[in-house]
Amino acid sequence: MGKNQHVTPKADEWQVKGAGNSKATSIHKTQQEAIEAAKEISKNQGSELFIHSRKGKIRERNTYGKDPFPPKG
Repeated sequence: MGKNQHVTPKADEWQVKGAGNSKATSIHKTQQEAIEAAKEISKNQGSELFIHSRKGKIRERNTYGKDPFPPKG
């Protein structure tokens, strides 16, 4: 499983950053562009994607690999 990817605000733009990385993987003008880029990385690595709000709180989380906590039922 690869590194989890985070879409976070950076000034007036949005960045994609691997968990624990000090530098952004990529920077985008819109959050949607950053989400699409992060989604591709997460799918390729079989990792999770965390989408943060402008204030930094996680607003959405998606798993693109083996889910360690699959839904029951």
